Order: sequence, then C-alpha cells, then structure tokens
Amino acid sequence: MAITAEAMATQLTDLSCRTTFSIKKITEYMLPDSKESFYLLLDGSVPLLVIRPAYEVFLADLTTLSGVHNKKGYCHYSEMTRFPKRIHKSANEIHYGLGFRFDDLAAVELFIQKLISIIRE
Repeated sequence: MAITAEAMATQLTDLSCRTTFSIKKITEYMLPDSKESFYLLLDGSVPLLVIRPAYEVFLADLTTLSGVHNKKGYCHYSEMTRFPKRIHKSANEIHYGLGFRFDDLAAVELFIQKLISIIRE
C-alpha cells in the first residue's frame, strides 16, 4: 500500500519535526532541536521529502536505508525558499533539492533519524 502525504505528515509530527509553513503542495519542516529545514512535497500523488542539495555527499548512506528511494535528478519548486537556486528549464533560477520517496512509515523514521545523526556530526 502506498504511503500518503497525510500519513507522512503525521509521522513527521510524531518524530518531533516542526512545521513552519504550508502552501499549495508543499510543507516546510524543521528537524527536532535544529534549524535544518526540509520539505514535504506532493509530486502528483507521491509524497517526497526534499533535503538540501548539499547532502548529496550522503546520498549513498541515505539510499541504503531500507525502504528509502532517491528521485532521479533534483526536485525544483519555487516555494523551497531555504534552499539554493539554479537555472532549470527557463531563464530564471528556481530553488532545488534532493527528493526521496518511501515504501512505508518505518522508512521515513529511519531517514529522519539518519538525517539527524548527519547534522550532529
């Protein structure tokens, strides 16, 4: 059974991630006890967690977690305002990050725990 955006949002709240804003198909979160932001983006009917492109060096560590899958390429969305910008398909720059989809809520929890351990290093 596919994971829903609502189930993922509940799981993030249960993991003590704070919501800072929600607009259109995107919600910004902060990791617990941190100012590190990430986004819950609804890509069609698939919820993705999007993290900063700087974490690309940890891509192998994150994708080896059970049930975690990296979206090929970058996710681009103008409302991911805490992320850097780059040119993509137009003359104007747009915010971008690394997108991940998950098989189940346990994978979301593993991912968030790993992300917390990475930023505390």
